[in-house]
Amino acid sequence: MDRTTVKRAAVIVGLGLMVLGTGRSGPAQDNRSEAAEQNESASPRARAPLTILQINDVYSTVPIDGAGGLARLATLKQNMAAARRTPLLVLAGDFLSPSVASSVFKGEQMVAALNAAGLDLATLGNHEFDFGTDLLIQRMGEAKWQWVVSNVIDTDTGKPIGGALPYVVKTFGTLKVGFIGLCLTTSEISRDKLTHVRLVDPREAAGRYLPALRREGADVIVAITHLAFSDDRALAQRFPQIDLIIGGHEHYPITATENRTLISKAGSDAKFVARIDVNRQASGVVERFFELMPITSALADEPRTAAVVKSYEDRLGTELNTVVATSLVPLDADTVRLRAAETNLGDLFADAMRAAANADITIVNAGSIRGDRVFPAGALTRRTVIEMHPFGSVICKVAVPGRIVLQALNSGVSKLPATAGQFPQVSGLTMRVALDAPVDRRVSDVRVGGQRLEPNKTYTVAITDYMLMGGDDYAMFANQPVLVGPQAGDLIVTALEKYMAERREVAPVVDGRIAITR
Repeated sequence: MDRTTVKRAAVIVGLGLMVLGTGRSGPAQDNRSEAAEQNESASPRARAPLTILQINDVYSTVPIDGAGGLARLATLKQNMAAARRTPLLVLAGDFLSPSVASSVFKGEQMVAALNAAGLDLATLGNHEFDFGTDLLIQRMGEAKWQWVVSNVIDTDTGKPIGGALPYVVKTFGTLKVGFIGLCLTTSEISRDKLTHVRLVDPREAAGRYLPALRREGADVIVAITHLAFSDDRALAQRFPQIDLIIGGHEHYPITATENRTLISKAGSDAKFVARIDVNRQASGVVERFFELMPITSALADEPRTAAVVKSYEDRLGTELNTVVATSLVPLDADTVRLRAAETNLGDLFADAMRAAANADITIVNAGSIRGDRVFPAGALTRRTVIEMHPFGSVICKVAVPGRIVLQALNSGVSKLPATAGQFPQVSGLTMRVALDAPVDRRVSDVRVGGQRLEPNKTYTVAITDYMLMGGDDYAMFANQPVLVGPQAGDLIVTALEKYMAERREVAPVVDGRIAITR
């Protein structure tokens, strides 16, 4: 990504936009002084008839490391309404999965909590498909908010999945705002989950429905997307009439402009909310006033939402609190590091898979390892293990020649220096990666068990069932001999727990399996 346009914190953006405020390190906005409130009432954004509150990639109903929490989010929305704003709470995909609770409740807890919090509008992300199409449709039916999904078609009905609308036009005072919703169509959605579903190219769907918004008199056009940032930029380039892209998929805040379009992503787990006040001048100029708002303990829990969240947390029971092992060192699951470099948790994860499969090596896509934090040293509970891998994926074992291993490794590091879920965490091998080499020849000096990788020698490789099916651009494993398939392999979470429990204590260190030169 272009680091002049993408920042891991909110930035003030210009290029014709009127933008007020940046993310703050102090107390949340409900604790503002009277003078501050008066200043805001006199500001240009106070005249905006719509205040969008954006979240995306929300996997937890409760705060993580003190930040986020859907009960606090509900309070923020209520505070905005009390301040005579017109808040519209919008979610740009990814919330039914993955999480500890979702491994038990299959996303039911997220729908219930978001219903209580007052979610107004949402589109689908890739993780909404984790439990299959039929359960997704069930969850969509349980939601009280409006779904807008422009490019996911139920082939049984020929209409958008789950009774969603392909586009929505809403009126806020004198302002008419049109919304479309676009979900990614890449291999990050396992094709075995897509029964009676057809995915339409996002730009094709946008080209179909954007004219409908204008025909219905929309003054402002908003695309709610769950796409990679590069695809959001391409969407804005192709359709400059889009005023605002409310996006998801990346797990850190992004605020950028592409020509006249503002692109916003609010991070993950509702640790921040992107507030975007929208207005249209008589001249036709669309104003977007942006502020990244931290969700902290300065916001009290809204009681009704808090009660819903607590009911599901209580139901998880004591089973998940069982201690399976002790870690003598912190375990690094930070998403940015995990998806661009070797980490000690990546090593532990890959080692556990290799032991379970009795394979020569492991290659595991870093996107399979979750938590997005550094787990502190100490007791590792069953809950913590599930936080590290909440998907229910299966370990598969294939027999492939060395040249396929090399191809897989090159594919895994092809997005560097950008972070990517396909980045390979490995076990049983070491390698060097040269970032200045062509993307298909970056990997060299691969050694398996200390011996050079031989192109024509057969190696057994432990991978995930997701990778076996070509997920995260690991299509090279297709049509290779499968020794242990998805129906027979161990669950990854089970293998990880067993590996830790057998040792009772673990202390993985980064030992130089992946040497990256720049």
